[in-house]
Amino acid sequence: MAKLRVGILISGRGSNMAALIDAARAPDYPAEVACVISNVATAAGLERARKAGVPTTVTPHKAFPDRESFDRAVAAELEKHDVDLVALAGFMRIQSPWFAERWKDRMLNIHPSLLPAFPGLRVQQQAIDAGVRISGCTVHFVTPDLDAGPIVAQAAVPVLPDDTAETLAQRILRQEHRLYPQVVRWYAEGRISLRHGRVTVENTPTLLFSSDP
Repeated sequence: MAKLRVGILISGRGSNMAALIDAARAPDYPAEVACVISNVATAAGLERARKAGVPTTVTPHKAFPDRESFDRAVAAELEKHDVDLVALAGFMRIQSPWFAERWKDRMLNIHPSLLPAFPGLRVQQQAIDAGVRISGCTVHFVTPDLDAGPIVAQAAVPVLPDDTAETLAQRILRQEHRLYPQVVRWYAEGRISLRHGRVTVENTPTLLFSSDP
């Protein structure tokens, strides 16, 4: 049976990209990384992908007059590699409505908070400032609304009294690297269904807890 072909979009170091590439090395993993695309030529993740033998492309957003024309160029690259699922992994661009519709129900993002709490940027500091006791990460489908698509799964971590944004980010990132490959596996296995804006995952708990300090 053919494996699901995943296209990953990055803007930086690509640690979640690396987690997906590592997961795909397992013979029984039902997905493969077909390509990695970055809008930043100096993104460290590009070299990591090349060393893993994954095709890479740089599509600089500044070379395009508007968001949709950039998105169409990215979509053309994804289509060139016969991508079935798009995975955003630290991709620091807001997609146009056209792109979100083009990949509707076939594009995932991972966000370092328990959505719908703390969308956007600086989310770890937002969590600390709000005084929450639990934070975490969320994998969700991408829609035109920022960080507001249907939630697939979440992982929760404690917020410690002496946490800084950096220490909390590190704790959450460890769970991101566990959760994202798991969700892609579920998608590839056909276990995720989406109806009326809500996600169901067949025979699977979709909230993971960690007491990892």
